[in-house]
Amino acid sequence: MIRYILKRLFGMIVVMFLVVTIVFVIVRVTPGDPAAVMLGPDATPQDIAELRSRLGLDQSILQQYVIYIGQMLQGNLGRSIFLNIPVTTALAQRAEPTFFLTMFSLLLAAVIALPVGIYAAYRRGSFVDQASTVVAMTAASVPSFWLGLILIQVFAVRFGVFPVSGYGGPGASFWDRLHHLVLPAVSLGVVSSALILRFTRAAMLDVFNDDYIRTARAKGLAEGRVVLKHALKNALIPILTVLGLTAAVLVAGAVVTETVFALPGVGSLVVSAVLRRDYPVIQGALLVIAGLYVLINFAIDMLYLLVDPRVRY
Repeated sequence: MIRYILKRLFGMIVVMFLVVTIVFVIVRVTPGDPAAVMLGPDATPQDIAELRSRLGLDQSILQQYVIYIGQMLQGNLGRSIFLNIPVTTALAQRAEPTFFLTMFSLLLAAVIALPVGIYAAYRRGSFVDQASTVVAMTAASVPSFWLGLILIQVFAVRFGVFPVSGYGGPGASFWDRLHHLVLPAVSLGVVSSALILRFTRAAMLDVFNDDYIRTARAKGLAEGRVVLKHALKNALIPILTVLGLTAAVLVAGAVVTETVFALPGVGSLVVSAVLRRDYPVIQGALLVIAGLYVLINFAIDMLYLLVDPRVRY
């Protein structure tokens, strides 16, 4: 077990190193000059050259890479070119909306998909099963930003039930902030629920065909106990897998949704950083997102041990 954990940690380090390298190279070969963007169209070439020198952008990509890796190993993700604050501070200031949006969306997706997927598998071939399959395929094909725009038009503009955008004022209460997250969470959660529903249904169908389910029913156990205690328990591993992948995808998917709903989260920070060519913020944000992705996968692997004692690493 210890050997497996050490192996996974080493793999995570390698993945993070590759992510840092690829992102670093891509943002610097992409057309656009942060110095020119900062100074505007009226800046002279001399002004741009002086700012590039002050920001260290006049050095070769290899020199900048070595400096960045050295800073990163010390826990320093650099300083935002435009915000003029440490990248870690900028990410921390924007983390709350993204965190609650991701958790809210994942909870909503699980609440929708798990019961429907279990019941659809239990009533295989029924109207509910066929209807859930059609709805899941439709939801999977709908872009979250398009659904978000429809929700804004209906529930915010027409009926005025929810705010159009934003995250509440500086002194807004926790429930007020959650109220602002309802529509973006629905737009993300409904789309994400399609994948969870299909995996849950498939996993439950596989389990329902096993001998121990027929044995449990032959003993006269109640159907609810057979489904929830025996079938669901043994189908949890693929379900946990898709839940973990969905959580990781939601973190990345929040970029577009936060832009649509004008949420001051990490996603909107990344979008503005890309437009401004704010290299340190782009690198730091993508590094954190990739780190969350590998940590979630690692946590799911560890949960396998609690769910199924037969799993051995």
